[in-house]
Amino acid sequence: MARSVRLVCAGGLVLGMHAAAMAQQAADPDTITRVEITGSSIKRIAKEGSLPVQTLTRADIEQSGVQNVADLVAQLPSMQGFITSSASVNGGGGGVQTASIHAIGTQYTLVLLNGRRMAPYGTGSAVNLASIPLAAVERVEILTDGASTLYGSDAIAGVINFILKKNQTDLVVEGTYNSPQKSGGKSANFSISKGWGNVEADGYNLQLSYSHDEQKELNAAQRDFASSGVHKFSNNGKQYATWQTSINSTPANVEVVTANDDVVLNTDLLNKNGCTQANTFSRSGACRFDYAATVQLLPELKRDSVFVNGTLKLGKDTTAFSELVLSKFTNTARYAAAAQPLTVFSTDPVTGVKTVNNNYIGAYNSAIVPLLAGQGINAADVTDALFYYRGADAGGRTDEYRTDAVHFVVGVDSSYAGWDMGATFTHSQNKQTDKALAGYMSGDKFEELIRTGKYNPFVSTSGAASVLAAAVLHQDLGETKSKIDVASAHASREVFDLPGGAAALGVGADFTKQTYQDTPSKIAMGPGAGNPGWTDVEIGGGTGSQALDASRNNWGAFAELLMPIAKDLEATTAVRYDSYDAVQKHNVSYDSTGKAAPGGKLGEDVAKATYKLALRYTPTQSLLLRGSYGTGFKAPTMNNIADPLKNAGSSNAFACPVKAPDPRAVYCRPGSSEYGLLDSGNPATGAGALKAETSKQATLGFRLEPTTMLSVGLDWWDVKLKNQIRTFSQDQLFTNPTLANQWIAVYADPIQKSNVLVAVRSPLNLASSHFSGLDWDTTFRAATPVGKASINWTGTYMLKAEQDTPGIGTEKSIGRFNSYDDVVFRVVSRLIFTLKTSDKLSNSLTVNYRSGYHDKVLTADDAAVRVVNADGSIGGVTGMERDVKSYTTLDYQAKLNYIKNLTVTAGIRNLLDQDPPFTVRNSGGGNQVGYDGRYADPLGRTFYVTAQYKF
Repeated sequence: MARSVRLVCAGGLVLGMHAAAMAQQAADPDTITRVEITGSSIKRIAKEGSLPVQTLTRADIEQSGVQNVADLVAQLPSMQGFITSSASVNGGGGGVQTASIHAIGTQYTLVLLNGRRMAPYGTGSAVNLASIPLAAVERVEILTDGASTLYGSDAIAGVINFILKKNQTDLVVEGTYNSPQKSGGKSANFSISKGWGNVEADGYNLQLSYSHDEQKELNAAQRDFASSGVHKFSNNGKQYATWQTSINSTPANVEVVTANDDVVLNTDLLNKNGCTQANTFSRSGACRFDYAATVQLLPELKRDSVFVNGTLKLGKDTTAFSELVLSKFTNTARYAAAAQPLTVFSTDPVTGVKTVNNNYIGAYNSAIVPLLAGQGINAADVTDALFYYRGADAGGRTDEYRTDAVHFVVGVDSSYAGWDMGATFTHSQNKQTDKALAGYMSGDKFEELIRTGKYNPFVSTSGAASVLAAAVLHQDLGETKSKIDVASAHASREVFDLPGGAAALGVGADFTKQTYQDTPSKIAMGPGAGNPGWTDVEIGGGTGSQALDASRNNWGAFAELLMPIAKDLEATTAVRYDSYDAVQKHNVSYDSTGKAAPGGKLGEDVAKATYKLALRYTPTQSLLLRGSYGTGFKAPTMNNIADPLKNAGSSNAFACPVKAPDPRAVYCRPGSSEYGLLDSGNPATGAGALKAETSKQATLGFRLEPTTMLSVGLDWWDVKLKNQIRTFSQDQLFTNPTLANQWIAVYADPIQKSNVLVAVRSPLNLASSHFSGLDWDTTFRAATPVGKASINWTGTYMLKAEQDTPGIGTEKSIGRFNSYDDVVFRVVSRLIFTLKTSDKLSNSLTVNYRSGYHDKVLTADDAAVRVVNADGSIGGVTGMERDVKSYTTLDYQAKLNYIKNLTVTAGIRNLLDQDPPFTVRNSGGGNQVGYDGRYADPLGRTFYVTAQYKF
């Protein structure tokens, strides 16, 4: 069956496209009123327009079986490249969930709430979808074409507009419970809403909604396909095993370096005690930690949301409105104990000066020195001693990422002298905190325990957990605040007559003030890079961060003209001008040498004009042809410009990027090793200043409806971007000698207290990209002896996804990993079979499909795959080239209305209990192994039931 589905999904690409407002087309013409449609400022009769707009009605949302906005968006075939909740496991993601149209990127997809911008989680426009309550959403409109001429910066890939419920009067109570067949990952939702008054009859409407969502964690140990970093598999008839383990262990492995040798020792192994910690095993004289066995596949999520909106009729043609959304979202991520390489002492290869960390020297002398003679090593000959430590005795790390969001809008709509006019003020803000609940340690307190002999990291210590408890942190690790205040006004009216009808003009302007504050905890700031007064470090987290307090103003104005040139031909033209002030930084930061960078103006002012032309042609009543061409832009974000130098964690494993006689080569680590990453903004002015990214977009499509039974359509889209603001990828920095020469530096690491090699990354107008593809939507309806049946098939076929970087060349990412470790699927599609046997019962079966792709290419230097010997033992490292299989899942749902005002929906997601396809990917995200958490659901077969009652 799965094979048949794959053939169907991959073979019929001439059919369909995404429809806009299918239900609206079928409505009674006498009841249709003029409304604003996403992508246009002009009120018009809702119908299939000149731009490709997908619409999800409330019925579509309920049919999906999901209970949050992020999962709803992730199901759409046109969505690729977004951030999932699984990425927040193991220290990445930050509790954020995003949207990305056509794999172009989160930063190019504009998310709106009732047509208005929301506060982003950073300084661009990317919104954390977790802040939007799904229970309050009436419908979702997705414009899969650039919209910078209406909405300004960041709408290059398109727009997702969440339209919230309004004018409701019923009391509606709804609850959902989801339970996977296997353990872990259960979730539930409860919502209640009530409305009072009818705008037309009573002159007002007030609506209040509350919802609560919870999802329990899913741990790697609860799913066989992801329960260990050592996972055996076959490829081309041979046996292999993934090798995603860590040399950081408890007790610590110790690397002792002499002029002639480099040896890794472990006291427990040398004393024949073995590697006794959980998820730890011995290998080649060292203890290896199976970190993948300790991570979550899905974090624990909780959300409480309140939505209030009101409309008051002030006169025949004037109404005032307001809306308030309050949301508290927590993402509790639990993962591996802190992995931290630390330096006992190190002889600088350049100066010959030995730097000794006296906090560790006593433990080293008592635990390691007595073992050296047995290894043929003279203690006096040791030039460097480093230990690779895992804080398992302190417990696994746990972060609580919390987002508190407030979105408030007040406005007025009116009509005067033929003009439809409106003005709004929007205040939107969110505060995100990262709180350490467990597993992180104060470097000062940890070192004091070692210096006083209370804890020895080189040996197994009885009662170690209670000893280390004094060093474990329970505090906020950092806080960010993002806020936008937007004042906007718009108007539209018919202006002159044309053969096809009256032309309509829409105009508008807006002003935005954006502020952003990033405040790491003092312990996270650490002692490095000119931060006087802070001497502690954070073991297991982001030591090296610096604060940022910045703001920026921008304004824009637009005009749109809709022209019915003939009865069957409609043209729309639009222009917009935007101006962004330079970033105003309000605090002081420091570079890697400790040099202060005071506040003030950073970067340059950015101004850009954009335009768009769209055509809609209906030669017959059953055929619509449409196309568009336009330009777009994306202004540099405040983070792009003003971010201070900060620690960005560790790289993937690479061979040393510099070679002798380069003086930096003396700081190389042996074999394939991790190196540090430092990030900073680009505050340059003049010739080196960041410029706005620009784009050119085009669409061409049709919709054919020869009968009321059949609707077929197809949209081709094409997006070209120039001056893309990016940093070089890790692969590029560590494998390209030219880039390594420029961006690899020696850094005095505040935790290791020694010089190390790092990659310093800064954003540049680096690349050009080209994306194109086909979106389709086809629907067939028919009456059958057992009820009304319908089939809806939507999908995206990617034709091109490539990036060109000077000095690197062109990277293609359809069906393969790019250097940023992202994959673009050639085909993503969704096929829904529905049978409505009566007004009381309907059934649906959904087929979800993602095409296969080439797995991440690994070399022996990556040390991520090993050969399995004939006796089943794990052998040596090897390279690997393989393919990841396609992924097909089936969902079933039944909807029952046998009791008046009560609707019960029951279903099974992943009906056939398909495991995610296996992959050897060894980097990024939450360190899940065996599958890719960005692209596949690890829950397995899941049962759910939803009950809704209207009073």
